[in-house]
This record gives sequence, structure tokens and C-alpha cells, in this order.
Amino acid sequence: MKAKVFLKMFVVSAVLLVASLATSARSNDGQLIYNPIEENGMTIGQTVYKMDGSTLANYMKYNYKYDDSKRMVESEALRWDSDKDEWQKDLRINYIYEGKTVTTNYYKWNTKKQAYVLVPEMTVTMDNTNM
Repeated sequence: MKAKVFLKMFVVSAVLLVASLATSARSNDGQLIYNPIEENGMTIGQTVYKMDGSTLANYMKYNYKYDDSKRMVESEALRWDSDKDEWQKDLRINYIYEGKTVTTNYYKWNTKKQAYVLVPEMTVTMDNTNM
């Protein structure tokens, strides 16, 4: 059952991340290379590179955090800033588990405030009858 919950939450996070990158990803179709980072059998991060001629260039980076039950509790996306030559925060998704209910909160990075800001219209709460 926990595997099903994890899978569903992973799918939800993947959908939200893909939706935020859909426009740029379409123009790079076939030019993106994914490099997952695993620790103890869990994917804790992923770096995405874009083909730039015959070389790879940094494009996106994802970091994942899990609770003791191996449920994803946070997914963070960073974009590569080639002008500053560093990763810049972009968005974060937090997952809150309460009994059979899972709430997904979506945050966007606010450069002026130097903090993630909740995007309330993207908050999703769903019941999981398999828990």
C-alpha cells in the first residue's frame, strides 16, 4: 500500500513539474539528458542537461526529500543561470500526509523576497483509499 501511495505522489509531483516546464521542454524534444542521483535505492535528485551542439549544458536540477516511511515530502526544481554560472531556485512542492489525506502545496521562488511563496490555486488535497 505504501508503494502505491509513493507512486501516486511521485506521479503528482512529476505532473506538476512537467507542467511547469512543458513549453520549454517541447522546444528541446530529444535534446534533454537525465542523470538521476540515487541513495539507498531512492532517487534523491536528478540533473537534466541540454544538448548544446556536441556538448551538454546544465539545464534543470531536481532535489527530493522523503520521510521515514519513504514517502516524498518535498520536491525542489532549480534552473541553470548561465549568466551567473549557478543554479537558481525555481519551484518547490511539499506533500503533507494526514491519515488517508495527502495535501500537495506548490511554491514559486520570489527573487525579491528571497523565499518560496505559496501559490494557493495550485494546492491539491486528495484522499487515498489505499492507505
